[in-house]
Amino acid sequence: MTPTRPHRQPSSPRERFKLAWDVLVIILVIANLALLLFDSLYLVPPLHDAFASLSPQLQKAYQQNVHEHFFAIDLAFVSVFVLDVLLGWIVAIAERRYHRWFFYPFVHWYDVLGCIPLTGFRWLRLLRVVSLLFRLQRLGLIEIRNWYLFGVVHKYYDILLEELSDRVAVRLIGSIQEEIRHSNALSQRLSDEVLAPRKEQLVDEIAQRLEAGLNDIYTDNRALIARYISALVGRTLQESPEIQRLQRLPMGRQLSEAMDQTLSDLAGRLIHEAVGGLRSPEFSQLLRRATDSGMDILMVADTRSERITEQVLIETLELLKEQIATKRWLQRYD
Repeated sequence: MTPTRPHRQPSSPRERFKLAWDVLVIILVIANLALLLFDSLYLVPPLHDAFASLSPQLQKAYQQNVHEHFFAIDLAFVSVFVLDVLLGWIVAIAERRYHRWFFYPFVHWYDVLGCIPLTGFRWLRLLRVVSLLFRLQRLGLIEIRNWYLFGVVHKYYDILLEELSDRVAVRLIGSIQEEIRHSNALSQRLSDEVLAPRKEQLVDEIAQRLEAGLNDIYTDNRALIARYISALVGRTLQESPEIQRLQRLPMGRQLSEAMDQTLSDLAGRLIHEAVGGLRSPEFSQLLRRATDSGMDILMVADTRSERITEQVLIETLELLKEQIATKRWLQRYD
């Protein structure tokens, strides 16, 4: 729920006059549009005949007093709307609301075109009501978001906008997939234009991750590695014929066990020293060289790698299309 703002009462006579004028213009626009709609329906023969049959006197009075003078009546409304545009333009110039004084009619184009007394332009006057309501909302004089009608319109506008944007996005991704399928050198372009300029950064990042990963693996599994080495040394000694002959001699078993322990400790120290060497500048340089060589191999594009790259991109975009096509508005408005 959006928190509601407290309504701000107009504090000065100028604000009260602007509020009263805006409300008057809204009422006149609604009345003008209602009259325009009714007169348009009046021209439809079945509705005209139904109106005449239901109330002949009222139909005759409307025909003589309104329909035959509709253009003149509309000009009376237009005169007020033109005055509203001129007053708004003067106020915008006085308040320096826009960068140039002549920007106002371009920003409020719907107000200007709505003043043209032609059927195609008259319906633009509805936008004048919307703009006035949002101006009153911005001034804190009304709270449109609490209106039931605003909630209904916002709901279906949100649904329509999501459906349109999803369809456009799916169609665009489909076009990208077709472009990938018909591309002859996509992998080489990715290598030359995307990977090559960032090769040094990628090599540094991969080398740092490998170095940190090897160190973490040893730290987390140090005890397990020590037990594995001890078991491996012990099994090797037990299977050695020389050690078996040594165990038959006096004190041979004790010598065998001492040799087992010594070799296990030696192997553990060697591994510990080797892992400690992972933090040395020499190992870091070696790892970066190996990573750099690996990157050079990966960046060489051939027919097989191009097909794999294209397939991966196409399937990734297909998953993206499925994700976009999900109707999330069903979850919001369920």
